[in-house]
Amino acid sequence: MTLIELRCLLAIVDAELNISTAAQRIHGTQPSLSRHLKQLEDELGFQLFTRHGRCLVGITPGGQEVIRVARRIVSDAASLRAYAANLRGDTSGDLVVATAQTYARHVLPPVLARLVKRYPRLNVRIQTLGEGECFDRQTHHDADIVLVSTAGDRAPEGIALPLFRWKRVVLVERTHPLARLGRAPSLAEMAEWSLVTYEASRRPDSTLRCVLEQAGLRARFACSAQDADLIKVYVRAGLGVGLVAELAIEPADHKNFVVLPADPVLPECIAWAQLPGGRVMRDYTVDFIRLLAPQLDALDVRRRFEGTAAPVWPVPRQWAAEAAFAA
Repeated sequence: MTLIELRCLLAIVDAELNISTAAQRIHGTQPSLSRHLKQLEDELGFQLFTRHGRCLVGITPGGQEVIRVARRIVSDAASLRAYAANLRGDTSGDLVVATAQTYARHVLPPVLARLVKRYPRLNVRIQTLGEGECFDRQTHHDADIVLVSTAGDRAPEGIALPLFRWKRVVLVERTHPLARLGRAPSLAEMAEWSLVTYEASRRPDSTLRCVLEQAGLRARFACSAQDADLIKVYVRAGLGVGLVAELAIEPADHKNFVVLPADPVLPECIAWAQLPGGRVMRDYTVDFIRLLAPQLDALDVRRRFEGTAAPVWPVPRQWAAEAAFAA
């Protein structure tokens, strides 16, 4: 029995039993995965999957237990490699970050520039999530860290570290009636116009819709998108009033639009780092988190990542574009 066989087994499970997809994810071939699976089943003496012809259609009871143990073994092996690399001072490795387009486009560039300067042999991979999309470990099975946002006091499930706070802003064309307000439009004033915002805001449980409903108002959506840059395009085309994360505002936007604060009734959002947990964290991962949130203590980050009790985190700082995370 080898680690390669166990990794192939987990790849197949995480690919929802699709061997072809699993092979693509681990940069292998379908015949090699099938061969490793057969070797593992032969050694164990029982089948891990139920089959219909050549297709895998389910996991046997014995397979469920093998998968549970395999995940622990593979995770422990990765922890040993990470511990050894940290001890050697090895600066090479892979950092896989899953995040929404807003973070990838507007937040991460200065952070990653500083990180790669410290670790020139680091290979960073970005996996894009939809705005407001829930993290799916099967889809992003190899992510080392996931950046997500929540509104108000909500926190993501699992191991999560609060990074920074941000607000929503209103975008309107310079000729729009709201542009003359010179202040944050109220919820009632916003509700008079069709909105152009993130797709997630259409959900019945979205913060925007809940706050409007509590005020006896109803949102009207002209258009929605996953990408803030697309929202800007649609606002410029006259489709409606834009509502986006302040993270996505760039200097040029102040020339193209009037940028107004959103009604304070809309709660602030918090950026979180979700971690897989239960294994040793590479030094560059700790540095990446602290570039985003320098108020966090490196030792506390490691302890939380390794599954020990969560410390009392300091209040996340307010995000500021001009700071460019220079702290």
